[in-house]
Amino acid sequence: MKIAYISTYPPRECGLATFNQNLMRAINANFPDRKSLVDSGFVVALNDSENLQEYEYPAEVKYVIRQDHQKDYIRAAGYINTSNADVCIMEHEFGIYGGESGIYILPLINRLEKPLISILHTILKDPSYVQRIIIREIAEQSSKIIVMSQRAVKFLTTIYGIPAEKIQIIEHGVPDVEPLVDNPVKNLSSFKNRRVLLTFGLLSRNKGLETVVKALPAIVAKHPDVMYVVLGNTHPGVIKSSGEEYRDHLKTLAAQLGVSNNLSFINKFVSEDELVNYLTAAEIYVTPYLNEAQITSGTLSYAIGAGAAIVSTPYWHATELLANNRGKLFEFKNAEALADIVIELLDQDRVLKELKENAYQYGLHLRWPVIGAEYIKTAQEATVAFDFSDKILKNSIVDPETLPKFSLTHVLRLTDDTGIVQHAKYGIPNLKEGYCLDDNARALIMALMAYQRNKSREAFELLPIYLSYIHYMQRDDGNFRNFLSFDRRYLDEVGSEDSFGRTVWALGHLIGCAATNSYREFAMEIFHKSVPHFTTLKHLRGMANTIIGISLYLKVFPADEGMQRLLTQLTQPLIDAYENTQSADWQWFEEKMTYDNAILPLALLHSCEITGNEQVKKIAMNTMAFLDKLTLSNGYLSPVGNDGWYYRGGSFPTFDQQAIETMAMVLMHFQAYQIFRIPQYIEKMFLSYKWFLGENTLRAPLYDHETKGCCDGLLPTGINRNQGAESTLAYLISHLTVLKAFELEYEYNKYGNQKMEIC
Repeated sequence: MKIAYISTYPPRECGLATFNQNLMRAINANFPDRKSLVDSGFVVALNDSENLQEYEYPAEVKYVIRQDHQKDYIRAAGYINTSNADVCIMEHEFGIYGGESGIYILPLINRLEKPLISILHTILKDPSYVQRIIIREIAEQSSKIIVMSQRAVKFLTTIYGIPAEKIQIIEHGVPDVEPLVDNPVKNLSSFKNRRVLLTFGLLSRNKGLETVVKALPAIVAKHPDVMYVVLGNTHPGVIKSSGEEYRDHLKTLAAQLGVSNNLSFINKFVSEDELVNYLTAAEIYVTPYLNEAQITSGTLSYAIGAGAAIVSTPYWHATELLANNRGKLFEFKNAEALADIVIELLDQDRVLKELKENAYQYGLHLRWPVIGAEYIKTAQEATVAFDFSDKILKNSIVDPETLPKFSLTHVLRLTDDTGIVQHAKYGIPNLKEGYCLDDNARALIMALMAYQRNKSREAFELLPIYLSYIHYMQRDDGNFRNFLSFDRRYLDEVGSEDSFGRTVWALGHLIGCAATNSYREFAMEIFHKSVPHFTTLKHLRGMANTIIGISLYLKVFPADEGMQRLLTQLTQPLIDAYENTQSADWQWFEEKMTYDNAILPLALLHSCEITGNEQVKKIAMNTMAFLDKLTLSNGYLSPVGNDGWYYRGGSFPTFDQQAIETMAMVLMHFQAYQIFRIPQYIEKMFLSYKWFLGENTLRAPLYDHETKGCCDGLLPTGINRNQGAESTLAYLISHLTVLKAFELEYEYNKYGNQKMEIC
């Protein structure tokens, strides 16, 4: 069996690096015929530096990921997939992977074509939105999740909703060595003729070492030969931000308390063999962490494995590992309680020896070869059970049961008696930004779709609010303003052509699917008042949105010859733009692809449905195919990013991805299915929709199951957590379209062409 390991790795000084190397050695030790670690597999190492040559990695490191380079993760997945690895083991801890909370790891594991075992070293009790997403997605993509404590299992099942059967406890391994009879550490000046209290690990303020220093005066008063030894370098991240400030603080504190001669620092990163010598040379090992939030402590496990007498604060891992008299606990920051316990142990040699013996006996089953054998068994089971075709099938299934339940909760939160508020801070309406016509037009479309679906009373009551806003923003000449302040002051004289076209679209939709006759009549009045401005439009997207509105109107009033002429007249500029720009390798309307791109072929699909124009249909099909090739070829939707457009001959901008791009893709494929009845369009529609649910570049869902809103976009480092009207309405319109498409497909398959189109 060959294993690919994803982790930090020595010589990088990091707890995960050491753990991963030890795990690799432990697994290798169970195969006596293997002479080196390279025989077992290889490591994909995480660099905390831009310089790939920063560390002189050993031979088993075959690939290096620069932490903050998202494309490195994608390439690493390809490297693993084409390797001879049978299974992949990933170490996970927040802080070692790039992007917000390490979100860059998700595209890597999603692309793996090998079974994945994930070892979670950090499990947060109060995760952020993104942190919860990451752990859930890791669990989804993993054959098995490995944790090191019972509390970790409880957190994963109750906080993250991960099935218990997917989780396995394998405790932290410890060195497989016995203490030396002639221990060289005992001859060091800090240890010789001293009763040593020891703490080791990377130094940082959350270690709580000042609690031990504060306990020293009382301990030294009773046992003047006590020496508190702090073994380990300062954490590299701390060095970068504040240097040795913490170490200096501890020295100053010791001086103030008169115990400078009882405090010793050994500033080095020691080998495993050296560490065992230090642990067995000490009388008592202390972990004085400041709070309970430590689900795994490698240093504590090592101390147990060395048979040390341990005194610790009751953080999560300590309460489990030190149970059954394998150690002593004292309350956080309680120097007096710590002093009492240490004095008691130093006074009573029998009690001290009993703690050490209990720890030693428990540590025997934690030794690395034993732990390695457990991982081998887990890896073998994962390899046997893994079927990559199942993963492909799961990701490609078009299943309406996988959709979240439709909810207007966030829309109602954003809507008042004026209209829908434009922006939000996280899930809270940002009243300072006021309202806009675009969003109220979208909101009208969404509310109509929701009402038509199940006669929702909530949706019905929203209709007059959005329609009233549109009416309020219409000028006497029939054009529309766009922006309105929260105190109902107009903020512009004439809105954009986009907002004009979207409003015509919404009005056309209302005319075609009116909830009541009075609403239809009101919409007709606003619609016809705006008609003189149809022929003044200059921009393709404004025209495209207007074309959709006209087409929806003509489905109800097909005999309106004047509107038929307007439809043809507005369609012609899109035809001309395509004919003047297109080439064999560039099937588009402009020299660049910008925003809301699918709206252009969508408009032509609506136009040709009404007019039957074959040229329009051909252009719609060509441009739709071109857009699909650019954005869906990876097996998920990756729309043109708004952080720079896609110019002909240029590079494709991945970020920032916006929800309206996805909505337009969903609507485009649905309209294509309505016209041509080709099932492939349903699949592409659903694939596009799943962008909201996490089938995207970063493997991060934008739909928020808690607020029922949708995040505003996909950024290079993660998610824009604001949940404004545009993104939320784009999600809800897409969601309702998908439901309508599934119903239409069912009816079509059942009745064929006899079934009328569902409104």
